[in-house]
Amino acid sequence: MITGKLVELRPVSLEDHKRSYLWRNDEETAKLDAGSGMYRYSHTPLEKIEASYEKDILSIDKREVGEFSIYTLGDDARHIGSIGYRDLHIVSRRCVVGIGIGEKELWGKGYGTDALKALVSYLFKTMNLRRIQLDTWSGNTRAIRSYEKVGFVIEGRLREDTFIDGNYYDTIVMGLLREDFHDEA
Repeated sequence: MITGKLVELRPVSLEDHKRSYLWRNDEETAKLDAGSGMYRYSHTPLEKIEASYEKDILSIDKREVGEFSIYTLGDDARHIGSIGYRDLHIVSRRCVVGIGIGEKELWGKGYGTDALKALVSYLFKTMNLRRIQLDTWSGNTRAIRSYEKVGFVIEGRLREDTFIDGNYYDTIVMGLLREDFHDEA
């Protein structure tokens, strides 16, 4: 398992995957996690989520995609979100990451930042990657601050690229190079 100071990244169990039903069907959580893709991401029946476990989790090729559940550390450990990488390019040694904390009462408490640091450290040290990228929408300011705490810098802005709640927002592209990552662990 991949461990941070506050969280542990674990393989996704069926129960974890089913728990995403609650987060995906909460409008605020789904909007922050999926942005303008919310229409595809949310309003998903539990049966569809259960049925997708085999395809989306068990059958993935870890040479291209990695999915993890985020758990708090301690005796009362609980599943609070998900994190993963995709678009792994082994020659260029890069990938794209994504994260979502589904438990609202834990937003802004450092769990997402810690999970992202733990995954980034793993990707750089264990998988020997050189570059990690992510993107979000400009209205997701809490996420942008979290990404910057890990070391990501804004590399690009796609103006009015995403439509959320009746407004256009920029897509913010952020990147992190191995030599710019400072892991305190």
